[in-house]
Amino acid sequence: MIDGPREGPLSGTTRSLVILLHGYGSNGDDLIALAPLWAPALPDTAFVAPNAAEICPGAPEGYQWWGISSLDRGARAAGAARAAPTLDHFIDAELARHGLAEDRLVLVGFSQGTMMALQVGPRRHRAVAGIIGYSGMLADEATLSGDGPKPPVLLIHGDADPMIPITAFHQTRDALTAHGFAVETHVSRGLGHSIDGDGLRLGAAFLARVIA
Repeated sequence: MIDGPREGPLSGTTRSLVILLHGYGSNGDDLIALAPLWAPALPDTAFVAPNAAEICPGAPEGYQWWGISSLDRGARAAGAARAAPTLDHFIDAELARHGLAEDRLVLVGFSQGTMMALQVGPRRHRAVAGIIGYSGMLADEATLSGDGPKPPVLLIHGDADPMIPITAFHQTRDALTAHGFAVETHVSRGLGHSIDGDGLRLGAAFLARVIA
């Protein structure tokens, strides 16, 4: 079972949950740093940032959701599909821990964590409240079709991202929209593979709208 750092709700009562999914070679300590920035607007929200199940080679204290040797479609789809059950089990356990249903949960991902959020969130039996994806992309569009849940999605990307180019952002937006998802987007001018102040503010507003 995966696990990671946590921040409890400021109010002391958990009525909603945000699961933060880190990028390749990072860990939960990275994204849990978002919790104090968002918590004042979400006093009843608990935050947890699990470390992925696999140690990332060459990255001290870093983890990976799956090993990345290529970002081509087949490799992404296979890797995300293999990692998805572990995250699904974690989500089930966290919802049970807090006595919550999916409509009180938001998945927030960065880079490879965005791929995981977009892989798992839309494929659960019940819709999560929302998905925020920073600097990421869809791992596998093929299995999005059908009548499955379509939670609202916020995609944020820097147009100077050298790791996952802005073209991936446009492709992800177009694919999700084509499959009936309500997608909000923001492009941060001059931003690389990171999250800026605008991204943080838009993320906070999205969270407050879907779970506050």
